[in-house]
Amino acid sequence: MERIVITGMGTANPLGLTVAESWKNVTNGVSGVGPITLFDSSPLLVHIAAEVKGFDPANYMDAKEARRRDRFEQLTSVAANEAIQSSGLTVTEESAGRIGVVISSAIGGLTTLQEAVLIANTDNPRRVNPFTIPMLMSNGGAGLVAIDYGIKGPCFSVASACASGADGIGIAMMMMRTGMIEAAIAGATEAVITLVGVAAFDRVGAMSRRNDDYSMTPQPFDKNRDGLVMGEGSAVVVLETESRARARGANILAELAGYGSTADAYHVTAPDEQGKGGMAAICMALASAKANPEDVGYINAHGTGTHLNDLSETRAVKGAFGDLAHKIPISSTKSMTGHMMGATGALEVIFCVQAIREGILPPTIHYQTPDPECDLDVIPNKAREKKIDLAISNAFGFGGHNAVLAVRRYQ
Repeated sequence: MERIVITGMGTANPLGLTVAESWKNVTNGVSGVGPITLFDSSPLLVHIAAEVKGFDPANYMDAKEARRRDRFEQLTSVAANEAIQSSGLTVTEESAGRIGVVISSAIGGLTTLQEAVLIANTDNPRRVNPFTIPMLMSNGGAGLVAIDYGIKGPCFSVASACASGADGIGIAMMMMRTGMIEAAIAGATEAVITLVGVAAFDRVGAMSRRNDDYSMTPQPFDKNRDGLVMGEGSAVVVLETESRARARGANILAELAGYGSTADAYHVTAPDEQGKGGMAAICMALASAKANPEDVGYINAHGTGTHLNDLSETRAVKGAFGDLAHKIPISSTKSMTGHMMGATGALEVIFCVQAIREGILPPTIHYQTPDPECDLDVIPNKAREKKIDLAISNAFGFGGHNAVLAVRRYQ
């Protein structure tokens, strides 16, 4: 079976507009959380989020094109461009049909949808933007990347809540393993820091409300954690079969070695408290990678900072690794990026690749009070130097969607 490798990476997220900037900040424990500036949050109980900072679409596309793209699509373009440029991938007439695009989004263009509903209800429905549909549909980012680069293979978006990014990358890998395509632009994007988005997640009871002291939130795995902080952004990787990458002399960053996907079949928002679905996904990813539990040197946790999620994930890790669970470093980079919904799983794969290449494991910041029920080695507050050869990334979403990816040092 053909090995699948990563040859390019790109991102725009609360910690940076490039992979290099994001990696520097995540290993230095920099928080991307701050007051909401994208809209007036005064009617809400939540006034903090992890926004993409310093982003001006005019720096990446002309004004006309920017107006025709929702913010989530604009962010997609930034991440995809960096990933493709860094990979050196070229799309020709002969290769276009052998390359796919799988760029996921759990929610799509929420800003566009919110604005269209407002216009339709308070003004004149005939004044709704004619580009509303392509700006709000969750596959819009994937479609635009295919158009921008002339890619003619399979092109779609996966929607599995917060597992969307990991599932999309995993499905792209499986298509390549079966010989359907030879390369893929895969990842996820999300931009849901809007009045409706923040209000809805807060009503679920999942959000931190530490508006006045946001410097210490979110707090994944900490006993005093009080919920997630909403984030936004995009993360994209270029995947290729090993033979294709080697034939063109590509710089291979890592091997995408395994993928596991399961469902809790338990509750529409809450995870299975025993973590059985997450455990099964971890085991499936390791089997797919032909790896043993003792091979894993680092786990990038889903780690949202909600009580139920952190507890369930801890149990999932213990179930999958047994006595080894306390010996494997695990951290939540969401403590810095916030929860980028469907896009976070894709960004965390990039962090796993960087951890393998650089020998640095990102920390879980804001960790103060240990929780006896979440007693794993969470790399508290400061990055750790450690050479590793295999890392896994957990992505567990609303509806009980579990996706786990395994990344291995390329040899």
